[in-house]
Amino acid sequence: MVPATGRSILACGPVSRRLSGALLAVTLTVAAAVSHAAPPQRVVSMNLCTDQLAMMLAAPGQLISVSDIASDPMISPMHVEAAAYPFNFGGAEEIYLLDPDLVLAGVYSDPAVVSMLRRLGIDVAQIDIVTGLDEVADRLREVGALLGREAEAQAEIARFEAGMAMFSHAQTGPRAAFYYPNGYSLGTGTLSHDILTTAGFRHIAEEMGRNTSGRLALELLVTASPDLVIGTGTYPGSSRSEEILRHPALEALVSAGRGHVSGADWVCGTPRVLTALADLRAARRAMEVE
Repeated sequence: MVPATGRSILACGPVSRRLSGALLAVTLTVAAAVSHAAPPQRVVSMNLCTDQLAMMLAAPGQLISVSDIASDPMISPMHVEAAAYPFNFGGAEEIYLLDPDLVLAGVYSDPAVVSMLRRLGIDVAQIDIVTGLDEVADRLREVGALLGREAEAQAEIARFEAGMAMFSHAQTGPRAAFYYPNGYSLGTGTLSHDILTTAGFRHIAEEMGRNTSGRLALELLVTASPDLVIGTGTYPGSSRSEEILRHPALEALVSAGRGHVSGADWVCGTPRVLTALADLRAARRAMEVE
């Protein structure tokens, strides 16, 4: 409120200066407290990709649980490291009982679980997927900040960028396609597309104008006649979704050219994609000398 004199209280000589100084001190104290907030001490990850980022960056004892699928060698390149942590199955009750002060989840993690944990007063950070190699450093930086491990994240980023410098990004090599169970094929707006083209291959999805992922008729794949067909490993047992992978036309296409399995290093946008890039580059060079 402004006094009758028309002068603000903060303009009243010595009193004003003392009050202003006190307010400044409080402001600086609060800002310092926020910027130096203690990092979380009990972190739980409930997503395969945040599992990997957390295992790379967390301080000893800081990460107390990772998702159960982190132990699956088919999709987790850090399944050996994951064995050192208790597993969770992504349930709200079991995670709550772990008494975490931070939960790392994905943007597509079960929304009911995420909502319940937040209603229970638990901090949940949802990390977005990576759709291009240029986003890997962003995710490292984001999770590093959440864990209070910025220096460790920056070190990982430096190593990753040094590794990326080894690839020419020339898309002049053989033509390749992705083909998975149920005839699912990847489009251009994906991390796998970026890995493929950075390793020097041409992706037939660009020729077809397929910007998004989805089912691709086997006839179209055979007609496109790619030099390389990239598939995935299969689990023991049988699945109707995998029957198309045993179709004679696809088997003939693969045997006429080459087949390549996209392993666990392809799944998440972490520095482990460098292994996928190196494997693809080796495959490309072998094809080019034949």
